[in-house]
Amino acid sequence: MSTETAAADPTYGNWRRPRRPGLGPFGLVGTIGLFGGLVLDLLVSLISLQFTLVVIVIQCVFLLPLAVRTQDGRNVYQLTALRIGWFRRKAKGVTTYVSGPLSQRPGGKFRPPGLLSRVKVTEGRDAYDQPFGVLHHPSRNLYTIVLGCEPDGGSLVDPDQIDNWVAAWGHWLARLSSEPNLRGASVIVETAPDTGTRLANEVLPRIDPGAPAAARAVMEEVVQRYPTASSEMHTYLTLTYGMPPGQKRKSEDIIADLAIRIPGLLDGVVRAGGGPAAPLSAENIAEVVRVAYDPAVAGDVLEARAVHGGTGLDWDDAGPAAAVEKVNAYQHDSGVSRTWMLTLAPRGTVRAQVLRGLLEDAPGTRRKRVALLYRPIDPATSARIVEADRRAAQFMATSRRGMVQARAANEVRAAEQTAVEEATGAGLVEFSLMVTVTVDSDAELEDANVTVRNLLAGARLLMRPADRMQAAAFSCTLPVGILPWEHTLMPRELKEAL
Repeated sequence: MSTETAAADPTYGNWRRPRRPGLGPFGLVGTIGLFGGLVLDLLVSLISLQFTLVVIVIQCVFLLPLAVRTQDGRNVYQLTALRIGWFRRKAKGVTTYVSGPLSQRPGGKFRPPGLLSRVKVTEGRDAYDQPFGVLHHPSRNLYTIVLGCEPDGGSLVDPDQIDNWVAAWGHWLARLSSEPNLRGASVIVETAPDTGTRLANEVLPRIDPGAPAAARAVMEEVVQRYPTASSEMHTYLTLTYGMPPGQKRKSEDIIADLAIRIPGLLDGVVRAGGGPAAPLSAENIAEVVRVAYDPAVAGDVLEARAVHGGTGLDWDDAGPAAAVEKVNAYQHDSGVSRTWMLTLAPRGTVRAQVLRGLLEDAPGTRRKRVALLYRPIDPATSARIVEADRRAAQFMATSRRGMVQARAANEVRAAEQTAVEEATGAGLVEFSLMVTVTVDSDAELEDANVTVRNLLAGARLLMRPADRMQAAAFSCTLPVGILPWEHTLMPRELKEAL
């Protein structure tokens, strides 16, 4: 490929899966158990050979499940814990949710279920006197702000401009690593068939009653037929902040601190091609969640916004009237959803348009959300991770031979490039991706499953359904600041050691 072509069509990549500490597939805990077992075997062999064989069999029973792993890195113990947790939730009846005046829940409200049941929403004013909603997660003492934007898109845009947008987005992500107390961020792109409400409210009131009948008929037909071939797209960015251990601050001080940060964050989004950007108010956040749980009211919400300037919806009434979590689906009010989680990112390099097909509207679905989750790593930790990866790649390259050595050499080059970029100021960010598709009934889920598989193949992504945790995964794709690694029963450090 010529130099001109390479410059006009750049590629992106060099992401690396975090290395698991320990020997081979065992992980750190398994490795400690393995070497500790060997020492124990040597000591027991001094007493009795038969007893040593019994000890070895017991060790194999406990250690082999740590060595058997799925494609996404989960071992047998983790899979078993997932199934046990599912059966316990089902036995307790927490997989079924009912709210409202006729339910047993206090207050008779329609509060969101699951991970959102204890979330509280307040509102503040930023430097431009715009209202912005703040979601407080009391269980983890986290605070989330939501930004909405209208990206310009890549159609009829010069490649140089797209390259500049990608670079600006990279700088914005690198800045997150230096954001004080930032725990994570997400980008949610939601698509749905256009209801036609906005177009009708814009066009029909402006038709002149004295216009020719043919002209009026044409405009009315456009309003009636155009939405059948169009879709609406919304993009949200959430940033979740936490307090340092042992530090206590008033909610008013935290909201004032967030208000100061919003203008700079919005400026970075606009530079990255985000288009007009503004924070979402508490009412707007409640509307988004309400429509996600009950897609049938999307037209009513748009109608209320156009006629009355807002819906007046409160967070306590944004949840579903009823919801049922199944093994492979989540049924809620007028929709049934299924969520997929990233297993493997695209290997090698990709073009800037790699996710375009996945982000566009999917025919046959009621709503679709694609959530990119980011966990920024502070500069000091980034330097240690980069150096550890570089040493590990060099060790693997010098200890292998033959055909495997070519891949090891490629790993060395990638690790060296990452080290150089980190040393020159680039940030290190862990990322993942989740996709939620909502349809009208269970019968349409299989068709949606085929549609998602085709979209993932075009994006070179490998994903798996979030079976036995569909309700929690559904909440993670909403613009409400749910960070999966902050809501695990097992500490993240211990989970990574497994």
